Parts: sequence; C-alpha cells; structure tokens
Amino acid sequence: MKKRIGLVSLGCPKNLVDSEVMLGLLKKDNYEITSDEKKAHVIIVNTCGFIDSAKEESINTILEMSQLKKNSCEVLIVTGCMAQRYEDEIMKEIPEVDAVVGTGGYGKIAEVIQNIYKGNTAYSVLDDIDNIEYLNNERLLSGKSGFAYLKIAEGCDNCCTYCVIPSLRGAYKSRKIEDIINEARYLAKGGVKEIILVAQDVTSYGKDIYNKRKLVELLREISLIEELDWIRLLYCYPEEIDDDLIKEIADNKKVLKYLDIPIQHASDKVLKAMGRRGKSDEINYLLKKLKSNIPQIVLRTSLIVGFPGEDDKDFKILYNFVREQEFDRLGVFTYSKEEGTPAYGFKSQVKKSVKDSRKNDIMQLQKEIVQKKSLKRLDKVYKTLVEGVSEDGIFYYGRTYGEAPDIDGFVYFTSIEPLEAGKFVNVKILNVQQYDLIGEVVNESSQ
Repeated sequence: MKKRIGLVSLGCPKNLVDSEVMLGLLKKDNYEITSDEKKAHVIIVNTCGFIDSAKEESINTILEMSQLKKNSCEVLIVTGCMAQRYEDEIMKEIPEVDAVVGTGGYGKIAEVIQNIYKGNTAYSVLDDIDNIEYLNNERLLSGKSGFAYLKIAEGCDNCCTYCVIPSLRGAYKSRKIEDIINEARYLAKGGVKEIILVAQDVTSYGKDIYNKRKLVELLREISLIEELDWIRLLYCYPEEIDDDLIKEIADNKKVLKYLDIPIQHASDKVLKAMGRRGKSDEINYLLKKLKSNIPQIVLRTSLIVGFPGEDDKDFKILYNFVREQEFDRLGVFTYSKEEGTPAYGFKSQVKKSVKDSRKNDIMQLQKEIVQKKSLKRLDKVYKTLVEGVSEDGIFYYGRTYGEAPDIDGFVYFTSIEPLEAGKFVNVKILNVQQYDLIGEVVNESSQ
C-alpha cells in the first residue's frame, strides 16, 4: 500500500513554495498526497519561526499533529525555520517527532521518510542553508486556482537588528534567470495566470551572481510567456527601487501596478536602531515618485511598533506618516524580542500594553484610510481573477490587481453565467464591506 503524505504549511508564501517542492518530490517518489491529515501515514509540519506568534502557531500545530500518532499517523516530521532554529528543543520536548529537517534539507525529504521507516528515528537533517538547488524541482501546487508564488532568491543580506532570517536562511542567494523562467513556463502551462515573485528582498535579485540587479530583465523575460496575464511583486526594499524598475512597472502591461514595500518605520532614530539603510526623507521621496510615475499604483507596506527605544515622539512621526501617505494596504506588527538578534539585548524595551495600544491606533487609522479609498472604487470596473465560490453559494470571489492573495481582501461578485476558477472577468464595484468589495460581472471594459 502506498503511504499517504499530509503536509501542513505555516508562515509566509516563501514557506509555501518550499512545501510545494517537498510535495512534488514525494509525489515523484510515488507517495500519495492527502489534504486530510487524519488519513495520512506521514505528517509534515513546515514551520515558521520568525516571531513569537508564528512560533506559538508552529508549536500548537506540531502538538495537534502529534495526537494523530495515536491513530493512522506513523511518522511525524517537522521542517522549516523553527526546525532549523530549535532542533534540540523540538526533539527533546516533543518525543512524537521522528525527524527534524532544517531549511537546507527540503530536497532530502523522501530520503528522510525512507530512513524513518527503516528504524532511524529521532534524528535531524540540518544541511547547508545556502543550498537552493532544491527549488529547481517540480512543485505540486497547493490547489489554489489561477495564481502561484515563484521564489526567485533565498536568504538575506540586510541584517536588520530585529530579524533572525539570515541565521535561518543564510546569505542572499539568487536563482539563475533560466531556472526561474523554466519554472514560470511550467506554472503557466499548468494554468497559472498570475505569478507572484517572492524573496526576502525581491529588488536585490541578481546582485550576488550577476554583480548587478537583474529584476527588470527578469520581469521582461517572464512577461514574454504568452499564457501569463499578471506578474506581481512582493517584498521590495525601498532602497533598491530605482528609476529603471519604476519605468518597467509603469510600462510593462503584465507587471501589476501593485508594490509591496516593507518600510517598518518612519522615525530616523528608530530606522537606524533597526539597522535599516534608508531615511524618512528618502522614503517619502520614493513614495512621491511612485505615485507620480504610476498614478494607479496600489502600495502596501508593513510596520513595526514598539521597537526598543521607540518613544511617544517616534510613534507620532510614524502615525503622521501613515496618515499623510494613505497606503492602500498596511500591516502592523508589534516588536517581537527574538533571541539571537542584536535588538534582543537593547535597552528601553517597550511595554506590551504600549505596543498593543500603538498597533491599535495605527490599524484604526488605516481602517479609515481604506474605507475612503474603497469608496472611490465604486461604479468602476476591474479585471478580476476568479478564485472560487463563497460559502453561501451566492457570490463568486476573486481579486483585482489591487489585492494580493492571503494578505489583502477579496472582491465578491455575482454572475448570471457560471464561472470557472482561474479565469478573468470584468467586475463592476457596487458596494464596500470593510476590507472587501462587492460587485457584479459586466460586459464593460475594465480599468
């Protein structure tokens, strides 16, 4: 009997790509893949270990899956960032775990399972974290229609003082252009209409292997793939966004006018303490240039409140920055004190109650900004990627160029004709519901 594999993928889209690579390798090795962990003989938990909330989710999921070893589950494997970071603790505290596989060992997942069935349990595979060749294996997509993430690089050289990623994923490593294009073609042939480029820092692509940034060239190559309609960029560091990239986004019809820029803060004092390279005036100048050159651009950012030493004046600067810039999309994290980072030992740690209050203040402001911006979209028509049918069975749901999957809202819409997931329709926006939009399919041309 074939062994059934169940995989739980936690954390960011980059982690999801790793999960899909593992599933592709296991399917190639003749394992059966199931989405129901209760029916799996082998359960893999691909973890995130970035901040406290992610670690807590990972631990709870591992413990939940360990209970299934009382039933059909024969093997439990923990992979990913938390596995890389807390190998000893996982093996010691959760004896149900048979193996721990770090961020450099994804390509050996089939070998790990075989060894466990041979009796080699309670061991770890913490291979070279600078190995990215595993990404060139064929992936098994997670079943979401119409779009796929494409990881163009791994690791990070930015070394922000709050972040553990360089120690878990290694230095920045770009994939070769030809490998990325081959994967993009494979995804497009399989029906993917939107490719979302991801890395810890998408804008640094190519600097390590080509001695210069190659993101613009990569975008041009991918846009030549006939079956693709949309190319989306996530995680673009502000310091690396130059005039060439701005022009390419403006001129290339397949590159979506959507940019995710992790700014983190607006106070120069806090930015310096974070180890960020840019200053507030440079950030403001960049945002002004983007809006001027690409009037329809949708901008997303992420912020950290409560970083050590952030006082009321710093927070006021950040609050006013958010109010003035009016980001279309914005996420806020409270600072997480992570062992192994320089900021862990910083003095003037901010109280949790203050951090939570500051987060709530910005999120309330952002809610008002989003409401105002959403109202401006009423009666306009947008090209929309159909993703499925809502639970009530009345509405379809999907996304326009202004919504990235998993982090932004949806457009819910009705249609007289039946629709197929992964296809495009034109939707007229008729109503606003918090972060989501409501509309109907029309024959009018889109934005």
